[in-house]
Amino acid sequence: MSKILVLNGPNLNLLGTREPEHYGRVTLEQINAKAKAVAKEAGVALIAMQSNAEHELVQYVQEANSQGVDFIIFNPAAFTHTSIALRDAVIASGIPLIEVHLSNIHKREEFRRHSYFSDIAHGVICGLGAYGYIAAVHAAIEFLNSK
Repeated sequence: MSKILVLNGPNLNLLGTREPEHYGRVTLEQINAKAKAVAKEAGVALIAMQSNAEHELVQYVQEANSQGVDFIIFNPAAFTHTSIALRDAVIASGIPLIEVHLSNIHKREEFRRHSYFSDIAHGVICGLGAYGYIAAVHAAIEFLNSK
């Protein structure tokens, strides 16, 4: 059975209440539940992790191979624009990745328009709100089924 890791960065635990004009009112728990249901229907396992700590996210990525992860869906949040350590961990893992953002980072502040992950990602989804995660799960499943 294929396995997808959905990894979420800092402050995403506050979804539903944090800046709903940018991020919507759906909680991370609701997003994860829907993503797991979509994966399960396709016969794919999905695990979801969130951390506000960069070193924990690096650790999750480093352990992904030994956990049998075949694909990563990653919303690095603020670390999108700052974390070379996370970028290096993703590259070292060799696991394909889709970068996801709830808001359209290209319509926001200038500093949010640069990503350390976009050029190493299989794909990038931004601006679709919570549905972006579901689109990423579908795309990851299609990718895994084509192998």
